[in-house]
Amino acid sequence: MEFNASRLHLPRFRLSVAADLCVETISVLSDTTNFAVLELFTERRDLMSLPVIESGRPIGLISRNIFMSQMSKPFYHELYGKKSCIAFMDKEPLIVDANMTIEALTFRAVESGEKALADGFIVTRDGALAGVGFGLQLMNVVANMQAEKNRQIMHSIDYASVIQRSLLRPSNLALSDALDDAHLEWQPRDVVGGDFYHFAKYEDGWFAAIADCTGHGVPGAFMTLISSSTLTQALQQLGPRDPAKLIAEVNRGVKGMLGQVEGHGHTESNDGMDAAFLWFDNATRQLRFAGAKLSLFQLDPDQQSVQTVDGERMGVGYTDSPLDYSWTNKIITIPEGSLLFLTTDGLIDQIGGAKDIAYGKRRMRDVLLAQRTECARHVAQAMLDDYQAWQGEQPRRDDLTFFCLRP
Repeated sequence: MEFNASRLHLPRFRLSVAADLCVETISVLSDTTNFAVLELFTERRDLMSLPVIESGRPIGLISRNIFMSQMSKPFYHELYGKKSCIAFMDKEPLIVDANMTIEALTFRAVESGEKALADGFIVTRDGALAGVGFGLQLMNVVANMQAEKNRQIMHSIDYASVIQRSLLRPSNLALSDALDDAHLEWQPRDVVGGDFYHFAKYEDGWFAAIADCTGHGVPGAFMTLISSSTLTQALQQLGPRDPAKLIAEVNRGVKGMLGQVEGHGHTESNDGMDAAFLWFDNATRQLRFAGAKLSLFQLDPDQQSVQTVDGERMGVGYTDSPLDYSWTNKIITIPEGSLLFLTTDGLIDQIGGAKDIAYGKRRMRDVLLAQRTECARHVAQAMLDDYQAWQGEQPRRDDLTFFCLRP
């Protein structure tokens, strides 16, 4: 009795309980002879499993394949033909109520082992036989349900990506308006990502930030929402001109939102972010930089090497980041024509090359030096091309974000 979804007269993916998989079937009483069962199986080629009933309730299940195999052995007709059919029945079949959910049924079938999937299971209503279900039928339904769940999840993630990109769009517009020679590359490893950036133009200068939040994919994207909203609130309260104070405020905000504050009980979260915040004053050409595990790379017109301005080795929001930690501003005067570069570790840590090692800061600096006379967009494209060539067949390890500009 093979599974045919059309027989159930139920829409696809709507199956929810065992009754939806139940197929009506004939049964035999416990005193039925094996000869009678053999006759049934011979006449009914579609009959794969046969329930055995006693006192109105199912007590076992006879598998066609097992029964026919046993009865084909020498002398088994003579020895067992007139005996009760319980001789060849499974005395402990999987018996489930019609109202049992598909999820619970799946767990029960797995616990019962291969026989429930191979020979099927009995479905009852109020203890009485309602029909039988089959392993292939159950597997097909579970596979379809999982596929539908996955489709819904991917649809939600795709929509989350639209939301995440929409939140970043104002920064892109502000960057285009404030700087003629700048490029910001943002590539999540998955559909959504754990990196984010922020750029805002003011009358006397501009503020920029890039951050790498814990994780990637959906968990990372949640962290970007927490971190970016905390940064927005900090900017409203403190203004953009003191990056160190902003990082400290974001640190307090993230720790507070995630419950990572001493005296507030145990927390299972140890999440946070690495970040770099910049404030550039148009009149003085002074740059204030504060970094939390991220560095600023600077190449001035008269220099033959890339200078590194290191951030502090203290992350933002983690359980081991003190609530009252104070970051320090690094104040730098930026000559005309200088090239500035910020990146999260998705660029530097990518494995690749002939020896399957990290891309590294040295290779990054080499690209910056080789492209020192080019515009920021060309520098960024050269960096991206070199990164992709280095990656080769290796999988992407992390989200990729970098900011290249000539202020």
